[in-house]
Amino acid sequence: MTLTAEHPTRLTRKPEEAAPMLGIGRNGVYALIRAGKLRHIKVGRKILVPLSAIEDFLNGGQK
Repeated sequence: MTLTAEHPTRLTRKPEEAAPMLGIGRNGVYALIRAGKLRHIKVGRKILVPLSAIEDFLNGGQK
């Protein structure tokens, strides 16, 4: 996947954005992160969930 100015693609989502993708609420996403069941990235105080982590979770586990 190539990122360009003409076609920017975000590879991460905020927990609020990941929640509807997972069919749960925002607090549920944070609970999965705390339990170690959903991979995440911390950038300063911001938590981001990679799209690949969402896909892995929905496929039954982490790779």
